[in-house]
Amino acid sequence: MAASDTSYMFPTSKKEVEALGWDYIDIIFFTGDAFVDHPSFGTACISRWLQKFGYRVAVVPQPNWRDDLRDFKKLGAPRLYFAVNSGAMDSMVNHYTAGKRLRHDDAYTPEGKFGARPDYAVSVYTRILKDLYPEVPVVIGGVEASLRRLTHYDYWKDKLLPSILDWCPADYLCYGMGEKPMLELTRAIEDRRSQHQIHQIPQIAFKMSGKWKVIDPVVLHSYEECLADKKAVAENFHLIETNANMMHASVLIEPVGNGYVQVNPPCPPSTTEEMDSFWDLPFTKRPHPRYKGKRIPAYDMIKDSIITHRGCFGGCNFCTIAAHQGKFIQSRSKESILKEVRKLAAMPEFSGNISDLGAPTANMYGMRGKNQALCEKCRRKSCLFPAVCPNMDRSHARLLDLYKAVDSVPGVRHSYIGSGIRYDLFLDEKGFVDETSRPYLKTLILDHTSGRLKVAPEHTEDKVLQYLGKPSFKLFERLRHEFDKICAENGRRTGIVPYFISSHPGCTMKDMENLSRHPALKGIFMDQVQDFTPTPMTTSSVMYYTGLDPRNMKPVFVERDPERKRRQKSFFFRKK
Repeated sequence: MAASDTSYMFPTSKKEVEALGWDYIDIIFFTGDAFVDHPSFGTACISRWLQKFGYRVAVVPQPNWRDDLRDFKKLGAPRLYFAVNSGAMDSMVNHYTAGKRLRHDDAYTPEGKFGARPDYAVSVYTRILKDLYPEVPVVIGGVEASLRRLTHYDYWKDKLLPSILDWCPADYLCYGMGEKPMLELTRAIEDRRSQHQIHQIPQIAFKMSGKWKVIDPVVLHSYEECLADKKAVAENFHLIETNANMMHASVLIEPVGNGYVQVNPPCPPSTTEEMDSFWDLPFTKRPHPRYKGKRIPAYDMIKDSIITHRGCFGGCNFCTIAAHQGKFIQSRSKESILKEVRKLAAMPEFSGNISDLGAPTANMYGMRGKNQALCEKCRRKSCLFPAVCPNMDRSHARLLDLYKAVDSVPGVRHSYIGSGIRYDLFLDEKGFVDETSRPYLKTLILDHTSGRLKVAPEHTEDKVLQYLGKPSFKLFERLRHEFDKICAENGRRTGIVPYFISSHPGCTMKDMENLSRHPALKGIFMDQVQDFTPTPMTTSSVMYYTGLDPRNMKPVFVERDPERKRRQKSFFFRKK
């Protein structure tokens, strides 16, 4: 098989490897998810990207870690390295509810069956591989590894943990969206570059013994100092978050034990041309044939979706999107998106409806600072909070043009926006912010909303919203006014569904009572609610653990009592 032939599906068994005529494998992925060859799944993205450059990649999805470990042995050792991730979610978020109760299903497993991956899957898989193949490098990545790359609070153990590199014997950690750093790291391992050379690669992390030799790093408090003083945790996080949201960040050094963890700065935001190249790959957009038609719930949700961009500059304190994808928006070209839409429309099982044309925040497509020189120096976490950056180009003209082009593709009946939107991008308390704002909201409601428009004010009380990093609830009231007006003018009965969070740091029982009685919510069915879950690498989780706001080091009220947390959430369901 020629190196340029990338039309094949990745092998997952010895039989499939033999069918390809391979006498070696370059990289073997172990993942906690079922394998779906779709760009919404990180394993597929990185596998197809490495395949493009001639590397032979195999995937072992959801290996059995309880038996004689035959899944870890069946393909032998790769020529270059093992790659390990827990799947599209942190395994603990996947397994447990906010109340720490075990879930009964798993959307990323065939037939939704629970129990196909272990708790802390990245560490479990890596330890097994290192025991079996101690000389083969292991590279960890994905959400679980990325967001645990430095000292973090673990809600499920209710304790502070060091970097995952301290308790998982991986050689390297690739954090964030990994196409560029993983290709560079793969080439470095193949070329047998020195350890010093590999340690210059951006967007990777590793643990070393002894003293660091980096010039002018940002040195964080050690893990041991963080254990002794919660204030050190908050101070660390402020530095971590600031660097994660800068165009030109510093090397981070965090001492632990007799050594340190080094986190190199991220790669520069991907250009439109680079983004297009990540999608211009032969994805089949289907689950691996090994599943023989078994239903994978997560695939059903995204199979007819189209991703338009990466990143989010909203800066919500409870969200990990920017920590993983970056603050700066990286958009695909209209031509690249249309090419994928045409391919989707040609699939025999396509119903004609694109379920989601968007990204983490759908209406940030194409948005960037008007003066990029200012963005190069910016240290803000959010371009929207506490006030919208005056340098931000909030025009929705590019989106309106994209929507029109997508809906003109033969075979497409509807393109819906299933992702979240930020209404503070087109509204302020005075009304619409520019000439594209009302046309955008109108076309969103009339042409791209399936039944109900979902938005996320998160709370009604401005005091709580300050801790959430969200705009005043007055803006939602303005949105509802404009929403109802457009629906009335066009004879539509479209509903609006607000998402809310209970028990977030800073939220009291009285705040929840006020929310439940807020007149602006009259007539709205309150079914999209969740109890706050502290996840690694968010401002909100640091608040929960430390009782301090890392932005100003002031004390924050935190509700930790399970019964009182339950009562906070119960306000959502009380009859008015």
